[in-house]
Formats: sequence, C-alpha cells, structure tokens
Amino acid sequence: MALPARKQLTYWGIAAVVFSLVLWALGHVLLPFILGAAIAYLMDPVADRLERSGFSREAATAIITVSAVVIIFPLVLVVVQMLIGQMVDLIHTLPQALSDLRAFAHKQFPQIFDEGSRLRALLTQIWSALQGRSGQFVEAFIGSAMSLINVIVLVVIVPVVAVYLLLDWDRMIARIDALLPRDHAPVIRRLAGEIDAVLASFIRGMGTVCLILGTYYAIALMAVGLNFGLAVGFVAGLVTFIPYLGSIIGGVLAIGLALFQYWGGTEVVDGQTVTIATDWVRIGLVAAIFFLGQIVEGNFLTPKLVGSSVGLHPVWLLLALSVFGALFGFVGMLVAVPVAAALGVLARFATTQYLDSRLYQGLTHPTVTRHVREDSLEDSDA
Repeated sequence: MALPARKQLTYWGIAAVVFSLVLWALGHVLLPFILGAAIAYLMDPVADRLERSGFSREAATAIITVSAVVIIFPLVLVVVQMLIGQMVDLIHTLPQALSDLRAFAHKQFPQIFDEGSRLRALLTQIWSALQGRSGQFVEAFIGSAMSLINVIVLVVIVPVVAVYLLLDWDRMIARIDALLPRDHAPVIRRLAGEIDAVLASFIRGMGTVCLILGTYYAIALMAVGLNFGLAVGFVAGLVTFIPYLGSIIGGVLAIGLALFQYWGGTEVVDGQTVTIATDWVRIGLVAAIFFLGQIVEGNFLTPKLVGSSVGLHPVWLLLALSVFGALFGFVGMLVAVPVAAALGVLARFATTQYLDSRLYQGLTHPTVTRHVREDSLEDSDA
C-alpha cells in the first residue's frame, strides 16, 4: 500500500531541509566534491562515446584522464598563473583608475561637485565606501586565490573525485534508479531525463560558448595591447551564460580600462612636459571587439550550441544565483544552475498536473483541449 500524499510530502520536505542544512554547514568542505562531480557529469558523454567505439569503461576513463593531464592540465596551470597575476594587478589598479576618473569628472563637470550638491554627496559616499573596502577586498581576494592549502586541496582532490565518479557513473546511476520508489519510478525517470536534457543543453552548450567568447576576448584584447586583457576576457566569458550581462560587464570594464590607458594627458620626460594624444583608434578597437563578439554569440554560437530554448529563463537563473549565492556562498552558486533546472522542470510538471486536475477543469469543463495545455506550458517556459 502506497504512503498517503501528505506523508510523502513530509518525507520529501525533510529531505530537502536536511540537504539545505548540510550544504549551508559543510559548503566549503563539499566544494572539491561538487566540482569533481560536475567534471564527471561533463565528461560522461565522452566516456559513453568511447565505450560505443569498443573501449571498456576503465579504458575510456584512462584515455580522458591521460588526455587531460598531458594537454589540458599544463595549459590551465600557465593560464591560471597569468590570470591570477593580472587579477591581482587589476584590483590594485582600479583605485587609481577611479581616482583619475574622479579628477576628470571634476575638471569637465565642475557643477557636479558644487557645495551642497546632492550628487556630490552621493559620489563622496560611494568613493569613501570604495576606499574603505578596496584594501579588504584585495586581501580577501589574494588570500582566497593564493592560499596554498586551498589550491592543493582543489588540485589534488577534484581530479581524484572526478576520475572515480566518471569510472562508476553508470553503476551509480543504476544504483540510484534501483532505490527509487516503485510507484513513482517512471515519473521520476521522465523528470530526471528532462532535467538532464536542460542541463546538457545549458551547461555543456553555454560552457562551450563561454569558453569560446572568453578565449576570443582575452586574445583580441591582448592583441590590441590592453592591459589586463586576459583578466577582462576571463570575466566577460565567465558571465556570458547570463544574456547581456557578460557583454555589459566585460564591455564596461574593457572600455573603461582602455580610456584609462589610452586617454591623453601630460608627462614629464627629461624635465620637459610632453603632451600625449588620446589614442582613439585603440579605444575604438576595444569597443569593436565586444560588438563583434556579441554579434557572433547572438547569431551563430548560441543558436548552434545551445538552441533556442533550454527551459532556463535569464530572470529565473539570476534569481537562483542570487538566492543560493546569498545562502550558501560560492558552493551555492555552483549548485544554483542544476537546482534551477530541476525546479523549472518540476514547475512545468506541476502545471501539467494542475491543468488535468479537477481544481482547474471544475465540474462544468471535464476535459481541456490539448492546445490550451500546450499554450499554457509554452507561456510558462517563456
């Protein structure tokens, strides 16, 4: 005899609360394991393809591991070392850039800084807050990025966890499937398949788009001579999965640095004051790099690699990242996308159940035409 719906909801609610408490209390400990599981999930299709080519699961895992060690790992070490150096330098440079921007605004728009101006009071408050927080932010960034223990833990544990999970992935999924409640197993399998399809389209597709755009931005910005081009490309590529946000953040940061680097001024050389002209060509090139990147991303990369609909609305994704990031920190942001995908699928399933229920149809409309249900589901996806 199946458990009543009330008891089932109670048990699933307790499981969700326990999961949230464990994630909140042990998030920093679980970080290497979550990253390892994410890598194993991303590499599982490659291992499956190798298995279909005649390799055993062990051989497929070994091929992927050796390829990563020989090709990817040294490249990542070199790039990460350069990236950390540029990020640290960028954080140290930003206060001076903000100071120059303030001086420029004071010279060009003196009315803003008149005594009693509300805008001046607001800018003064922002400037004081930035000055007070900049030192703490730099120390926190360097401490988190350069901590030897954290780096060793991530470098050692994450690959080990990824290899073991990739080796046992199919057996682990089969074991979980065997533990599903028998009455609900078909529905859970169907929902899990839909969640996996959403994640595959979004994470693998958008991950590829982010990697391509980040690499393009970094190489192009360094080619035109922009300082911190690698760091700016990394930041722009990292947040590309949120539509428009990556281009806005990366574009504002890159153009602002270009103005700071290439804007004209005066310098004292050998006792003489030399006027340096503004390099509008390089500033225009930096802006053109981001415009071209957005054209390519919107018209070619995202339609080809991600598709027109993956079931994750940008607003829903931003909400999930904000909530989980505030509650669980960086680990929460890592699990926000899978949880958002799962909740989106469950919401569509609940909508379908509602449209087929007596609560929606009532007594006067015992049946609902299919096109009404489909239109409602399409609206919920949008």
